[in-house]
Amino acid sequence: MLLLAAAFIVAFVLLLYMVSPLISPSPLKLAGAHVVVTGGSSGIGKCIAIECFKCGAFITLVARNESKLVQAKKEIEKYAINEKQVVICISVDVSKDYRQVENVIKQAQEKLGPVDMLVNCAGMAIAGTFEEIEIGQFTRLMEVNYLGSVYASRAVISTMKERRMGRVVFVSSQAGQLGLFGYTAYSPSKFALRGLAEALQMEVKPYNVYITVAYPPDTDTPGFAEENKSKPLETKLISESSSLCQPEQVAKVIVKDAIQGNFNSSVGSDGYMLSSLTCGMSPVTTITEGLQQVVTMGLFRTIALFYLGSFDSIVRRCMMQKQNCEQASKTD
Repeated sequence: MLLLAAAFIVAFVLLLYMVSPLISPSPLKLAGAHVVVTGGSSGIGKCIAIECFKCGAFITLVARNESKLVQAKKEIEKYAINEKQVVICISVDVSKDYRQVENVIKQAQEKLGPVDMLVNCAGMAIAGTFEEIEIGQFTRLMEVNYLGSVYASRAVISTMKERRMGRVVFVSSQAGQLGLFGYTAYSPSKFALRGLAEALQMEVKPYNVYITVAYPPDTDTPGFAEENKSKPLETKLISESSSLCQPEQVAKVIVKDAIQGNFNSSVGSDGYMLSSLTCGMSPVTTITEGLQQVVTMGLFRTIALFYLGSFDSIVRRCMMQKQNCEQASKTD
């Protein structure tokens, strides 16, 4: 039995070696590249723009709030490494009208040249129990988190295919890898990005265009602070099982993975485990990555069961506390 398992692993490695030239893209050079970041006025998006600017890229920031865009532009320009670098700002809601998004991308390309890398970071989160979230919020989250990424990506992908180069990044979330209490509206909008990314990667890979899906954990951003205002107790307690990341740290990981053309981008040990555990039929970029997924799947599933048991315990305890409070109030 052990010999059979060993033979299978060897055959798998050999197969990966055979196809490795097809799945290992050349790194994208950011010096002089045009990088578009949606949701780039704050949080992870702004930090990604800074990270790219430090490498010599030209930046187009896209967001709704014009005053925040102007402030972000000033912050980013401090990190210039040469006098030629430019940061331009475009105020638009990427989730509303595809033609409008297409037009602003064209304007950006006229000023800074074809888009070499698009980072879809525009997004929002709403936490609450399924029956408490307003029904219109389900639509709104799909518009912002999913369609906003579709529109911006659609506006650049044809040119990338023509040029036989490009990167498209979808910033999802760890809540886009597993569904958690309080995220019945948010998680599906982030899960949808994974399906889009897998299908799109298969279409554009022959054209040397590579897709990256980033799954950041809870990150200390203005959006996270806003989300916490409505977050149920159960969700807060579950979130506390992992540490809060800084946006600069997350941005460095995302930019590094995007440059390399990695399909998955995760942060920390929990992120690595989740990405391996939920890899499914997602593309691999290196032989090592595929082999690690095969070897660690069973172990990570075992660890995940302990996590799930812990989360279920939190939900049950909170439910019992609510019931006890309700009974006490009725008695009074």
